[in-house]
Amino acid sequence: MIALDELDKRILLQLQQNSALTNHELAARVHASPPTCLRRVKRLTDEGVITRQVALLAPEKLGSSLTAIVEITLDHQATEKLLEFERLVANETAVQQCYRVSPGPDFVLIIQVADMPAYHSLAHRLFATQSNIRNVRSFFSIARSKFETRVEL
Repeated sequence: MIALDELDKRILLQLQQNSALTNHELAARVHASPPTCLRRVKRLTDEGVITRQVALLAPEKLGSSLTAIVEITLDHQATEKLLEFERLVANETAVQQCYRVSPGPDFVLIIQVADMPAYHSLAHRLFATQSNIRNVRSFFSIARSKFETRVEL
């Protein structure tokens, strides 16, 4: 765990709200000089606190309106089998998130696709053809009432 002072926290809170701020805008918002702010952001990035900066898109505006939450249970949970499954889904762009969980299923996936036929195609490719998958349980979002990427500081 990395020790954060109040300036680090103010910087991180601002960047979580809008990572497109210029260094001068960020410095003004956190009440620091631009050189200090730039050094702090570089340090937070170098130390791995800031892992990447991205634009969040509205999937429904881009033809990707079906969100599936999928539970996966494997037949064999040896470490190499768990890693093999993680490698399989890591290469699939529709799989936005993959969590190894306990208890219950072995994995929970968040999948974003265009529609049900696209989901069926992906499910066949990723799940039906894999010999180590015992159970797949899918839930389909009918409405998203909250979506946050912010981490509490």
